[in-house]
Amino acid sequence: MESIALWQGVTLAGILSWIVISSCLNVTQMIRSLVQPWVTHHVITGTPLIIQIQKYEHGFLDAVFSGLSCVVSVPFYTAFLPLLFWSGHGKLARQMTLLMAFCDYAGNCIKDVVSAPRPKCPPVRRITATKDEEDNALEYGLPSSHTLNTVCLSGYLLHYVLSYTQNQDFCVEFAGFAIVCLLVGFIGLGRVYLGMHSLIDIIGGLSIGLAILAFWLAVHEYVDDFIVSGQNVTTFWAALSFLLLFAYPTPEFPTPSFEYHTAFNGVAFGIVAGIQQTYHQFHHEAVPRIFTQLTVPAFLGRALVGILTILIVKFCSKALAKWVLPVVSNTLSIPIKSTSYIPMLNGSVSVKKSDEIKQSGYIQKLLFFFSHQNSFDVDTGIRFLQYAGLAWSVVDLVPSLFTHLRL
Repeated sequence: MESIALWQGVTLAGILSWIVISSCLNVTQMIRSLVQPWVTHHVITGTPLIIQIQKYEHGFLDAVFSGLSCVVSVPFYTAFLPLLFWSGHGKLARQMTLLMAFCDYAGNCIKDVVSAPRPKCPPVRRITATKDEEDNALEYGLPSSHTLNTVCLSGYLLHYVLSYTQNQDFCVEFAGFAIVCLLVGFIGLGRVYLGMHSLIDIIGGLSIGLAILAFWLAVHEYVDDFIVSGQNVTTFWAALSFLLLFAYPTPEFPTPSFEYHTAFNGVAFGIVAGIQQTYHQFHHEAVPRIFTQLTVPAFLGRALVGILTILIVKFCSKALAKWVLPVVSNTLSIPIKSTSYIPMLNGSVSVKKSDEIKQSGYIQKLLFFFSHQNSFDVDTGIRFLQYAGLAWSVVDLVPSLFTHLRL
Protein backbone atom coordinates (compact mmCIF):
# COMPACT_ATOMS: atom_id res chain seq x y z
CA MET A 1 0.00 0.00 0.00
CA GLU A 2 2.81 2.40 0.89
CA SER A 3 4.67 1.68 -2.36
CA ILE A 4 1.47 2.37 -4.35
CA ALA A 5 0.91 5.68 -2.60
CA LEU A 6 4.59 6.52 -3.09
CA TRP A 7 4.74 6.12 -6.87
CA GLN A 8 1.41 7.91 -7.31
CA GLY A 9 2.61 10.78 -5.16
CA VAL A 10 5.95 10.96 -6.96
CA THR A 11 4.19 11.03 -10.34
CA LEU A 12 1.85 13.85 -9.38
CA ALA A 13 4.64 15.75 -7.63
CA GLY A 14 6.80 15.41 -10.73
CA ILE A 15 4.10 16.87 -12.98
CA LEU A 16 3.44 19.66 -10.48
CA SER A 17 7.16 20.45 -10.33
CA TRP A 18 7.33 20.54 -14.13
CA ILE A 19 4.42 23.01 -14.24
CA VAL A 20 6.17 25.33 -11.78
CA ILE A 21 9.62 25.04 -13.40
CA SER A 22 8.37 25.43 -16.97
CA SER A 23 6.30 28.46 -15.95
CA CYS A 24 9.21 30.15 -14.19
CA LEU A 25 11.77 29.42 -16.93
CA ASN A 26 9.36 29.93 -19.85
CA VAL A 27 10.40 26.58 -21.30
CA THR A 28 7.75 26.61 -24.04
CA GLN A 29 9.07 29.86 -25.52
CA MET A 30 12.66 28.62 -25.33
CA ILE A 31 11.85 25.42 -27.24
CA ARG A 32 9.72 27.30 -29.76
CA SER A 33 12.48 29.79 -30.53
CA LEU A 34 14.84 26.91 -31.33
CA VAL A 35 12.54 24.60 -33.30
CA GLN A 36 9.96 26.82 -35.00
CA PRO A 37 12.30 28.54 -37.52
CA TRP A 38 13.70 25.18 -38.64
CA VAL A 39 10.26 23.62 -39.11
CA THR A 40 8.89 26.74 -40.84
CA HIS A 41 11.81 26.65 -43.28
CA HIS A 42 10.99 23.04 -44.19
CA VAL A 43 7.29 23.90 -44.58
CA ILE A 44 8.17 26.67 -47.04
CA THR A 45 10.72 24.62 -48.99
CA GLY A 46 8.27 21.71 -49.10
CA THR A 47 5.55 23.76 -50.81
CA PRO A 48 6.71 22.92 -54.38
CA LEU A 49 6.34 19.19 -53.58
CA ILE A 50 2.75 19.74 -52.43
CA ILE A 51 1.95 21.70 -55.59
CA GLN A 52 3.51 18.94 -57.69
CA ILE A 53 1.35 16.29 -55.98
CA GLN A 54 -1.76 18.44 -56.37
CA LYS A 55 -1.23 18.58 -60.14
CA TYR A 56 -2.88 15.14 -60.16
CA GLU A 57 -6.08 16.79 -58.88
CA HIS A 58 -9.18 14.70 -59.56
CA GLY A 59 -12.63 14.54 -57.98
CA PHE A 60 -12.18 10.83 -57.24
CA LEU A 61 -8.92 11.45 -55.37
CA ASP A 62 -10.54 14.33 -53.48
CA ALA A 63 -13.32 12.00 -52.32
CA VAL A 64 -11.00 9.09 -51.47
CA PHE A 65 -8.51 11.08 -49.42
CA SER A 66 -11.25 13.14 -47.72
CA GLY A 67 -13.02 9.90 -46.81
CA LEU A 68 -9.83 8.36 -45.43
CA SER A 69 -9.24 11.46 -43.33
CA CYS A 70 -12.74 11.13 -41.85
CA VAL A 71 -12.23 7.42 -41.10
CA VAL A 72 -9.13 8.08 -38.99
CA SER A 73 -10.35 11.33 -37.41
CA VAL A 74 -11.04 11.90 -33.71
CA PRO A 75 -14.87 12.04 -34.21
CA PHE A 76 -14.73 8.63 -35.93
CA TYR A 77 -12.83 7.05 -33.05
CA THR A 78 -15.20 8.75 -30.59
CA ALA A 79 -18.11 6.96 -32.28
CA PHE A 80 -16.24 3.68 -32.87
CA LEU A 81 -14.78 3.09 -29.41
CA PRO A 82 -18.14 2.78 -27.56
CA LEU A 83 -19.21 0.09 -30.04
CA LEU A 84 -15.95 -1.71 -29.30
CA PHE A 85 -16.77 -1.71 -25.58
CA TRP A 86 -20.25 -3.07 -26.21
CA SER A 87 -18.96 -5.79 -28.55
CA GLY A 88 -17.28 -7.51 -25.59
CA HIS A 89 -13.69 -6.54 -26.41
CA GLY A 90 -13.33 -4.40 -23.31
CA LYS A 91 -9.57 -4.66 -22.95
CA LEU A 92 -8.95 -3.57 -26.54
CA ALA A 93 -11.47 -0.74 -26.19
CA ARG A 94 -10.03 0.71 -22.99
CA GLN A 95 -6.46 0.38 -24.25
CA MET A 96 -7.28 2.13 -27.53
CA THR A 97 -9.20 4.84 -25.67
CA LEU A 98 -6.29 5.58 -23.35
CA LEU A 99 -3.81 5.35 -26.23
CA MET A 100 -5.96 7.79 -28.21
CA ALA A 101 -6.00 10.20 -25.27
CA PHE A 102 -2.22 9.86 -24.91
CA CYS A 103 -1.68 10.47 -28.64
CA ASP A 104 -4.03 13.43 -28.63
CA TYR A 105 -2.29 15.03 -25.65
CA ALA A 106 1.25 14.42 -26.86
CA GLY A 107 0.54 15.45 -30.45
CA ASN A 108 -1.34 18.61 -29.54
CA CYS A 109 1.29 19.59 -26.96
CA ILE A 110 3.98 19.38 -29.62
CA LYS A 111 1.80 21.29 -32.09
CA ASP A 112 1.30 24.17 -29.68
CA VAL A 113 4.88 24.20 -28.39
CA VAL A 114 6.37 24.41 -31.88
CA SER A 115 3.49 26.50 -33.33
CA ALA A 116 4.65 25.76 -36.87
CA PRO A 117 2.41 26.89 -39.76
CA ARG A 118 0.56 24.68 -42.19
CA PRO A 119 1.30 25.03 -45.92
CA LYS A 120 0.34 28.49 -47.16
CA CYS A 121 -2.97 28.58 -49.03
CA PRO A 122 -2.70 29.77 -51.80
CA PRO A 123 -0.54 28.68 -53.62
CA VAL A 124 -1.44 25.33 -52.03
CA ARG A 125 -5.01 24.15 -52.62
CA ARG A 126 -6.61 23.16 -49.29
CA ILE A 127 -9.61 20.81 -49.34
CA THR A 128 -11.80 20.78 -46.22
CA ALA A 129 -14.78 18.56 -46.95
CA THR A 130 -16.21 18.57 -43.42
CA LYS A 131 -16.59 20.94 -40.47
CA ASP A 132 -14.09 18.78 -38.59
CA GLU A 133 -11.50 19.36 -41.31
CA GLU A 134 -12.14 23.10 -41.18
CA ASP A 135 -11.44 23.02 -37.45
CA ASN A 136 -8.31 20.92 -38.00
CA ALA A 137 -7.02 23.56 -40.42
CA LEU A 138 -7.06 26.07 -37.54
CA GLU A 139 -4.48 24.01 -35.63
CA TYR A 140 -0.73 24.18 -36.14
CA GLY A 141 0.92 21.71 -38.51
CA LEU A 142 3.71 19.68 -36.88
CA PRO A 143 3.09 16.81 -36.25
CA SER A 144 0.29 15.45 -38.42
CA SER A 145 -2.30 14.16 -35.92
CA HIS A 146 -3.91 11.90 -38.52
CA THR A 147 -0.58 10.21 -39.26
CA LEU A 148 0.37 9.94 -35.59
CA ASN A 149 -3.00 8.49 -34.56
CA THR A 150 -3.09 6.05 -37.48
CA VAL A 151 0.37 4.70 -36.67
CA CYS A 152 -0.46 4.19 -32.99
CA LEU A 153 -4.01 2.85 -33.22
CA SER A 154 -3.62 0.64 -36.29
CA GLY A 155 -0.32 -0.65 -34.93
CA TYR A 156 -1.84 -1.47 -31.55
CA LEU A 157 -4.89 -3.06 -33.20
CA LEU A 158 -2.60 -5.32 -35.23
CA HIS A 159 -0.70 -6.27 -32.07
CA TYR A 160 -3.96 -7.07 -30.25
CA VAL A 161 -5.41 -9.17 -33.09
CA LEU A 162 -2.23 -11.22 -33.46
CA SER A 163 -2.02 -11.72 -29.68
CA TYR A 164 -5.73 -12.49 -29.25
CA THR A 165 -5.81 -15.06 -32.06
CA GLN A 166 -2.35 -16.37 -31.07
CA ASN A 167 -1.53 -16.49 -34.76
CA GLN A 168 2.05 -17.51 -35.54
CA ASP A 169 1.71 -17.66 -39.32
CA PHE A 170 4.36 -15.42 -40.88
CA CYS A 171 2.22 -14.77 -43.96
CA VAL A 172 -0.67 -13.50 -41.83
CA GLU A 173 1.65 -11.32 -39.76
CA PHE A 174 3.27 -9.91 -42.90
CA ALA A 175 -0.12 -9.24 -44.50
CA GLY A 176 -1.31 -7.40 -41.39
CA PHE A 177 1.89 -5.36 -41.24
CA ALA A 178 1.60 -4.52 -44.96
CA ILE A 179 -2.01 -3.36 -44.53
CA VAL A 180 -1.02 -1.09 -41.65
CA CYS A 181 1.88 0.36 -43.67
CA LEU A 182 -0.37 0.97 -46.68
CA LEU A 183 -2.98 2.67 -44.50
CA VAL A 184 -0.38 4.93 -42.90
CA GLY A 185 1.12 5.70 -46.31
CA PHE A 186 -2.23 6.60 -47.85
CA ILE A 187 -3.15 8.76 -44.87
CA GLY A 188 0.15 10.65 -45.09
CA LEU A 189 -0.14 11.09 -48.85
CA GLY A 190 -3.75 12.18 -48.46
CA ARG A 191 -2.90 14.86 -45.92
CA VAL A 192 -0.33 16.31 -48.34
CA TYR A 193 -2.70 16.01 -51.33
CA LEU A 194 -5.47 17.80 -49.40
CA GLY A 195 -3.06 20.64 -48.60
CA MET A 196 -3.38 20.10 -44.87
CA HIS A 197 0.25 19.21 -44.14
CA SER A 198 3.80 19.49 -45.42
CA LEU A 199 6.15 16.54 -45.74
CA ILE A 200 7.91 17.54 -42.51
CA ASP A 201 4.57 17.28 -40.65
CA ILE A 202 4.02 13.75 -41.97
CA ILE A 203 7.55 12.67 -41.06
CA GLY A 204 7.09 14.18 -37.59
CA GLY A 205 3.77 12.40 -37.09
CA LEU A 206 5.25 9.09 -38.24
CA SER A 207 8.31 9.38 -36.00
CA ILE A 208 6.42 10.47 -32.90
CA GLY A 209 3.72 7.87 -33.54
CA LEU A 210 6.26 5.05 -33.72
CA ALA A 211 7.90 6.27 -30.50
CA ILE A 212 4.55 6.44 -28.67
CA LEU A 213 3.50 3.01 -29.99
CA ALA A 214 6.77 1.43 -28.83
CA PHE A 215 6.36 3.02 -25.40
CA TRP A 216 2.71 1.93 -25.13
CA LEU A 217 3.47 -1.67 -26.07
CA ALA A 218 6.01 -1.71 -23.24
CA VAL A 219 3.65 -0.36 -20.56
CA HIS A 220 0.09 -1.20 -21.65
CA GLU A 221 -0.20 -4.33 -19.49
CA TYR A 222 0.91 -2.41 -16.38
CA VAL A 223 -1.57 0.38 -17.15
CA ASP A 224 -4.40 -2.11 -17.64
CA ASP A 225 -3.59 -3.97 -14.42
CA PHE A 226 -3.59 -0.69 -12.52
CA ILE A 227 -6.97 0.36 -13.92
CA VAL A 228 -8.79 -2.92 -13.26
CA SER A 229 -7.25 -3.88 -9.92
CA GLY A 230 -5.21 -0.96 -8.59
CA GLN A 231 -5.78 1.17 -5.50
CA ASN A 232 -6.65 4.88 -5.39
CA VAL A 233 -7.26 4.66 -9.15
CA THR A 234 -10.09 7.17 -9.49
CA THR A 235 -8.53 9.66 -7.07
CA PHE A 236 -5.14 9.43 -8.76
CA TRP A 237 -6.61 9.79 -12.26
CA ALA A 238 -8.72 12.79 -11.22
CA ALA A 239 -5.62 14.53 -9.87
CA LEU A 240 -3.65 13.54 -12.97
CA SER A 241 -6.35 14.93 -15.28
CA PHE A 242 -6.44 18.19 -13.34
CA LEU A 243 -2.67 18.66 -13.49
CA LEU A 244 -2.50 17.81 -17.19
CA LEU A 245 -4.82 20.73 -17.91
CA PHE A 246 -2.29 23.08 -16.33
CA ALA A 247 0.71 21.29 -17.84
CA TYR A 248 -0.57 21.94 -21.37
CA PRO A 249 1.63 24.52 -23.16
CA THR A 250 0.39 27.91 -24.33
CA PRO A 251 0.46 28.23 -28.14
CA GLU A 252 1.71 31.29 -29.98
CA PHE A 253 -1.91 32.01 -30.98
CA PRO A 254 -5.07 30.27 -29.74
CA THR A 255 -6.08 27.07 -31.57
CA PRO A 256 -8.72 24.33 -31.01
CA SER A 257 -6.01 21.86 -29.88
CA PHE A 258 -6.54 22.47 -26.17
CA GLU A 259 -10.28 21.88 -26.57
CA TYR A 260 -9.61 18.49 -28.20
CA HIS A 261 -7.23 17.53 -25.40
CA THR A 262 -9.72 18.58 -22.73
CA ALA A 263 -12.43 16.43 -24.30
CA PHE A 264 -10.25 13.32 -24.51
CA ASN A 265 -8.84 13.99 -21.05
CA GLY A 266 -12.42 13.84 -19.80
CA VAL A 267 -13.08 10.68 -21.83
CA ALA A 268 -10.04 8.97 -20.32
CA PHE A 269 -11.10 9.89 -16.78
CA GLY A 270 -14.67 8.71 -17.35
CA ILE A 271 -13.50 5.39 -18.79
CA VAL A 272 -11.02 4.77 -15.97
CA ALA A 273 -13.52 5.69 -13.23
CA GLY A 274 -16.24 3.51 -14.76
CA ILE A 275 -14.02 0.50 -15.47
CA GLN A 276 -12.52 0.60 -12.00
CA GLN A 277 -15.99 0.37 -10.45
CA THR A 278 -17.60 -2.19 -12.79
CA TYR A 279 -14.79 -4.36 -14.15
CA HIS A 280 -15.94 -7.56 -12.47
CA GLN A 281 -19.57 -7.01 -13.53
CA PHE A 282 -19.29 -5.94 -17.16
CA HIS A 283 -15.70 -5.85 -18.45
CA HIS A 284 -13.90 -9.03 -17.35
CA GLU A 285 -12.39 -11.39 -19.90
CA ALA A 286 -15.30 -13.87 -19.77
CA VAL A 287 -17.98 -11.47 -21.06
CA PRO A 288 -19.81 -12.49 -24.28
CA ARG A 289 -18.12 -11.25 -27.44
CA ILE A 290 -19.62 -10.53 -30.81
CA PHE A 291 -19.69 -13.43 -33.30
CA THR A 292 -19.41 -15.89 -30.36
CA GLN A 293 -21.91 -15.79 -27.47
CA LEU A 294 -23.05 -12.28 -28.46
CA THR A 295 -25.23 -12.46 -31.56
CA VAL A 296 -25.35 -9.76 -34.23
CA PRO A 297 -29.02 -8.82 -33.51
CA ALA A 298 -28.18 -8.45 -29.80
CA PHE A 299 -25.18 -6.27 -30.66
CA LEU A 300 -27.32 -4.07 -32.92
CA GLY A 301 -29.80 -3.71 -30.05
CA ARG A 302 -26.94 -2.72 -27.76
CA ALA A 303 -25.75 -0.13 -30.28
CA LEU A 304 -29.21 1.42 -30.58
CA VAL A 305 -29.83 1.59 -26.83
CA GLY A 306 -26.27 2.64 -26.06
CA ILE A 307 -26.00 5.48 -28.56
CA LEU A 308 -29.32 6.98 -27.50
CA THR A 309 -28.31 6.73 -23.84
CA ILE A 310 -24.88 8.34 -24.18
CA LEU A 311 -26.33 11.20 -26.23
CA ILE A 312 -28.83 11.89 -23.44
CA VAL A 313 -26.08 11.64 -20.80
CA LYS A 314 -23.85 14.00 -22.79
CA PHE A 315 -26.63 16.58 -22.95
CA CYS A 316 -27.50 16.22 -19.26
CA SER A 317 -23.89 16.29 -18.03
CA LYS A 318 -23.24 19.43 -20.08
CA ALA A 319 -26.33 21.14 -18.67
CA LEU A 320 -25.40 20.10 -15.11
CA ALA A 321 -21.81 21.32 -15.52
CA LYS A 322 -23.01 24.67 -16.91
CA TRP A 323 -25.06 25.13 -13.75
CA VAL A 324 -22.67 23.73 -11.12
CA LEU A 325 -19.27 25.13 -12.18
CA PRO A 326 -20.22 28.83 -12.10
CA VAL A 327 -21.78 28.33 -8.65
CA VAL A 328 -18.67 26.57 -7.33
CA SER A 329 -16.37 29.19 -8.88
CA ASN A 330 -18.32 32.04 -7.31
CA THR A 331 -18.26 30.25 -3.94
CA LEU A 332 -14.46 29.95 -4.14
CA SER A 333 -14.12 33.55 -5.43
CA ILE A 334 -12.51 32.38 -8.66
CA PRO A 335 -13.15 34.81 -11.55
CA ILE A 336 -14.48 33.01 -14.62
CA LYS A 337 -15.44 33.71 -18.20
CA SER A 338 -17.01 31.69 -20.99
CA THR A 339 -16.13 31.83 -24.67
CA SER A 340 -19.04 29.77 -25.96
CA TYR A 341 -21.08 27.71 -23.47
CA ILE A 342 -22.48 30.49 -21.24
CA PRO A 343 -23.27 33.63 -23.29
CA MET A 344 -23.81 35.84 -20.21
CA LEU A 345 -20.18 35.20 -19.20
CA ASN A 346 -18.79 35.73 -22.69
CA GLY A 347 -15.65 37.84 -22.47
CA SER A 348 -16.31 38.95 -18.91
CA VAL A 349 -15.18 38.09 -15.43
CA SER A 350 -17.99 36.85 -13.26
CA VAL A 351 -16.66 37.84 -9.86
CA LYS A 352 -13.97 39.97 -8.28
CA LYS A 353 -11.30 41.49 -10.50
CA SER A 354 -7.61 40.67 -10.48
CA ASP A 355 -6.73 43.38 -7.96
CA GLU A 356 -8.91 41.55 -5.43
CA ILE A 357 -7.32 38.18 -6.20
CA LYS A 358 -4.33 39.27 -4.14
CA GLN A 359 -6.52 38.92 -1.05
CA SER A 360 -7.92 35.52 -2.04
CA GLY A 361 -7.16 32.16 -0.48
CA TYR A 362 -4.36 29.71 -1.14
CA ILE A 363 -6.28 27.71 -3.75
CA GLN A 364 -6.99 30.75 -5.89
CA LYS A 365 -3.40 32.02 -5.63
CA LEU A 366 -2.08 28.59 -6.60
CA LEU A 367 -4.37 28.37 -9.62
CA PHE A 368 -3.56 31.86 -10.83
CA PHE A 369 0.16 31.24 -10.39
CA PHE A 370 -0.13 28.28 -12.77
CA SER A 371 -2.31 30.00 -15.34
CA HIS A 372 -1.04 33.60 -15.44
CA GLN A 373 -4.62 34.70 -16.20
CA ASN A 374 -6.99 37.08 -14.44
CA SER A 375 -9.90 34.71 -15.05
CA PHE A 376 -10.58 31.10 -15.98
CA ASP A 377 -12.49 29.91 -19.01
CA VAL A 378 -15.23 27.81 -17.44
CA ASP A 379 -15.76 26.12 -20.81
CA THR A 380 -12.73 23.93 -20.05
CA GLY A 381 -14.39 22.45 -16.96
CA ILE A 382 -17.73 22.10 -18.73
CA ARG A 383 -16.14 20.28 -21.65
CA PHE A 384 -14.16 17.98 -19.34
CA LEU A 385 -17.20 17.00 -17.25
CA GLN A 386 -19.39 16.62 -20.32
CA TYR A 387 -17.09 14.07 -21.93
CA ALA A 388 -16.25 12.40 -18.61
CA GLY A 389 -19.97 11.81 -18.09
CA LEU A 390 -20.35 10.48 -21.61
CA ALA A 391 -17.43 8.06 -21.19
CA TRP A 392 -18.65 6.90 -17.77
CA SER A 393 -22.04 6.08 -19.26
CA VAL A 394 -20.37 3.97 -21.99
CA VAL A 395 -18.76 1.61 -19.47
CA ASP A 396 -21.11 1.81 -16.47
CA LEU A 397 -24.63 3.08 -17.12
CA VAL A 398 -25.13 1.54 -20.57
CA PRO A 399 -23.90 -1.97 -19.60
CA SER A 400 -26.28 -1.81 -16.63
CA LEU A 401 -29.12 -1.13 -19.06
CA PHE A 402 -27.97 -4.07 -21.20
CA THR A 403 -28.28 -6.32 -18.14
CA HIS A 404 -31.81 -5.14 -17.36
CA LEU A 405 -32.85 -5.44 -21.02
CA ARG A 406 -31.08 -8.82 -21.36
CA LEU A 407 -29.03 -7.67 -24.33
